[in-house]
Order: sequence, then C-alpha cells, then structure tokens
Amino acid sequence: MTARNAAATATAAHHAPAARADDTLRVERALDWLSHNFERQPSLAEAASRAGLSEYHFQRLFRRQVGLSPKKYVQFLTLERAKNVLAHSRSVLDAAYDAGLSGPGRLHDLFVNIEAMTPGEYKNRGRGLTIRYGAHPSPFGQCLILRTARGVCGLAFSAPERGAEALAELARGFEAAAFIEDAGATAGIARTIFDAAAGAAGGGGVRLHLRGTPFQIKVWRALLAIPPGCVASYGDLARRIGTPRASRAAGTAVGSNPVAWVIPCHRVIRASGVLGGYRWGRGRKLAMLSVETGGVREPKR
Repeated sequence: MTARNAAATATAAHHAPAARADDTLRVERALDWLSHNFERQPSLAEAASRAGLSEYHFQRLFRRQVGLSPKKYVQFLTLERAKNVLAHSRSVLDAAYDAGLSGPGRLHDLFVNIEAMTPGEYKNRGRGLTIRYGAHPSPFGQCLILRTARGVCGLAFSAPERGAEALAELARGFEAAAFIEDAGATAGIARTIFDAAAGAAGGGGVRLHLRGTPFQIKVWRALLAIPPGCVASYGDLARRIGTPRASRAAGTAVGSNPVAWVIPCHRVIRASGVLGGYRWGRGRKLAMLSVETGGVREPKR
C-alpha cells in the first residue's frame, strides 16, 4: 500500500462514523417532519429537499435505515390515523344516529333537506324539469352545481377543462330535462355551502332534489348523520340503515352520491382504515377529511 493510499484509507475511516451519524440525523429529522406533514401527502421531492439530498439519495438512505420507502411510510401513517379516527368515531356515530342528529359542524349547522323525486318523476328521466347549472370556485377546486326549482340535484368537482364531462356525468338520469347554463342561479348555493366549509355562519338551508332509488336515498340520508370530523365504515353504514349484510350495496350507493361534500360520502372509509377511493379523487377526499379534523389539506390533484 502506498503512502497516499494509506492516508486515504485512514481519512475515510476517520470520517465514516461521522458520515453515518449525519445520515442517521437526516433520517430522524425526516421522520419527524413526515409525522407532522403526512396529512397533505408531501412529495418525494419536497421531503428530499427538506433533508438536503437528491430524491435518489434520500430514497435510498431512507429505505436503508427505516426499511420502507418514504411513500410507504406516509401511507402507513395515513392508515394508522384513519384507524384511530374510525375507532373513535363509532361511539360518536352511534350517538348521533340514535339522537337523530347530524351533530355540530361546519356544513351541518345548516339544515340539509332531501326531497326525493316521486317514482313517476324518477321514471320519466327529468321530463318537464328545467335544470340550471354553473361553475364556481370552492376550497376543494372548481365545482359544478346543478339545481332545479326544488333544490340542488348535482354537485361535482372538476378541472375547468373537464366541465363538459362533469356536466354529462351529473346529467345521467335527467336526459329529458332542459339544461340552461346560469351561474347566477347557483352562485348563492355555492356561497351557502362553502362559507360553511370555511367555518362561516350559514345563511339558510340547503335543499336537495335527488333522483335515486329508495335504497340510495336511505343511504344518502344516513350519510348526513355522520358528524364532521368523524368517519364510518361501509359496514357501519349498512348496520345503521338496518341492512347489516348489505355493506357492498351501501358502498355502491355511497359511490353514486350525486352531491359532493353536501352529502358527505367522503366520511366513509374501509373497515381496515384504508381511505378507499372517491368519485372526485382520493386526494380531494383526504383534503376534506383533513379540513374537518383541523388538519392540513393535501394539494389538489
């Protein structure tokens, strides 16, 4: 071994423990930061930047020391949070249902009333109805609101460039109705709904005019009884409407909810604690739950 090689080896040996200690400290800080920010699902790039490393080196270091990738670790934290919320919610949910109340909260300080279409109206697919619609900003991205003279019949979230697609989806079942673009007719409804989302006092109630089967209407009414800040499993929901073996059917009805946020289908998760899917995007679902529980919103996707 030459003198130069010997010196290099000695230098590397001298600095190796310090380098390993520095790596451990980086990962410890990353774990702490992720535990306080996981609700908004930070990207790998952001976490790596916080650690002062490239994405490649951060991922490699994190996986070596923790045994999981940063993404898997965030998923684990999200799952554990959901399990804890679900466990706490069951007793609150039972009390809310038993009392026939939806409990205190941003949206449900308002009176939400469902008026279902009659069987004849359901069958004629909106014949004779005029449906006015408009796009509006909201805390969860642009939304499209549809209303008849009797109440809101649709609310969906969509990017501006996908407005026609969102309208076509909400219009299913109303093919015989007359549709008129009229944002002025829906602006007041948007303010009522989303002022409540921001914590402001509501200025009246929200009336819904819904087209659904009797079972769907029953499930949607049950969703209104889940208090803000709480969640329910599909099994909980099926049990509370008297059909404990119909959790799959209840899940289908939840997924068919035509009025996002107002009918809070975002408060239903799997019994395992997994958030599950969401008609208007899983990221938006997590954002809604985070807002209701006082957490940090996940960026919209």
